Amino acid sequence: MSTNGQSERDAERAHQVVVVGGGNGGLSVAGRLRRAGMTDIAVVEPSQTHYYKPLFSHIAGGTARASEAVRPQADVMPDGVEWIPDAVNAVDPQNRRVHLASGDTLRYDQLILSPGIRNDWDAVPGLDEAMNSPHGASNYDFALARKASQLLRSMRSGTVVFVQAPGPASCAGAAQKPMYQACAYWRAMNVLHDIHVVLLVPSPTIFGIPEIDAELQRSIDEYDIDVRTGTVLHEVDPDERTIVFGSDEGERQQLRYDLLMVEPPQKAPEWIRASGLADDAGFVAVDPRTLRSTAHPDIWALGDAAGTANSKSGGALRKQTKVLAENLRAVVDGRDPTSAYDGYGVCPFTVSRSTAVFAEFDDQLRLMPSLWRSSYRESRMNWIIDRQIFPQVYWHMILQGRA
Repeated sequence: MSTNGQSERDAERAHQVVVVGGGNGGLSVAGRLRRAGMTDIAVVEPSQTHYYKPLFSHIAGGTARASEAVRPQADVMPDGVEWIPDAVNAVDPQNRRVHLASGDTLRYDQLILSPGIRNDWDAVPGLDEAMNSPHGASNYDFALARKASQLLRSMRSGTVVFVQAPGPASCAGAAQKPMYQACAYWRAMNVLHDIHVVLLVPSPTIFGIPEIDAELQRSIDEYDIDVRTGTVLHEVDPDERTIVFGSDEGERQQLRYDLLMVEPPQKAPEWIRASGLADDAGFVAVDPRTLRSTAHPDIWALGDAAGTANSKSGGALRKQTKVLAENLRAVVDGRDPTSAYDGYGVCPFTVSRSTAVFAEFDDQLRLMPSLWRSSYRESRMNWIIDRQIFPQVYWHMILQGRA
């Protein structure tokens, strides 16, 4: 006969595998595990809408319709995986519980954390207000990307400032993508010479890998973009339409803008640190190769919320999901995890409205081409892959754990 304690445990919802986050990483790893034969998998995801975020840059740049990046969450769930439409408030790793915003709790045998990263609009004084003004937009938010498309297309003269954020960020280089597309459009409209395009980047060079720097520099020279390296955004005055920027320790400068396009600072969800799962930066502390928690052997993490050494990007998930699924399956079968993530990351730069540069690299900033050896060079084929092929692969294969 069951004790009262056992009855309470049985009354709780419980799954062999609980996945936190229904984005790219969460769904694709759930799909891989389901295809590997695991049948008791649940994904916790509060949003009713699923976004293909790499298209946000194309939406902002005017080369994609907003509708192409959106589908109902229910329509993209992997076959045979349960969707729990709720948000996570905390994880209790000692008792293997996930506490939800609704007040419910979930028991798990294995927990996968893939909640993504959060835009921190409040990190820069005045930034949130600037985004809500008629002169601010971003390709890091769906609504703001749609707004950016209209604002960039209507520009005929003035100063447009593009800002790339410092620190950990999801595909940080994507801040540059709508800039190049907009410049190509303005040139076609014969107004580029009347527009002062400014780009703020926190790094000493435009990207950090010599081969990629050289490719991007050709477009920067072609469009006459005013690049300010080693600088970050410190403050925005949306009423006066001015920004204050500079290095962390150097002299501050002020610049007036007519349009401000910003990649915001980003941070991990707060509940990761509150649950005792975080590294010093607030991301889930994991072995960067096996993707297993360094403190709790039944917890795993991948994607932007994982404390790995690679550049955070959606493209990194293709290898991470495969490694994590293989390792988790091994542990469930009583074996040691032996699959290793190699630190791969990728950032496709759309440097015009028909060509792109593929920056593929590892966590040591060494080129790591996966398509062909010269894929880092600007080409029309790169653009076709990024704009046409990848979205279809994403919707029909990746989210089902098939790619």
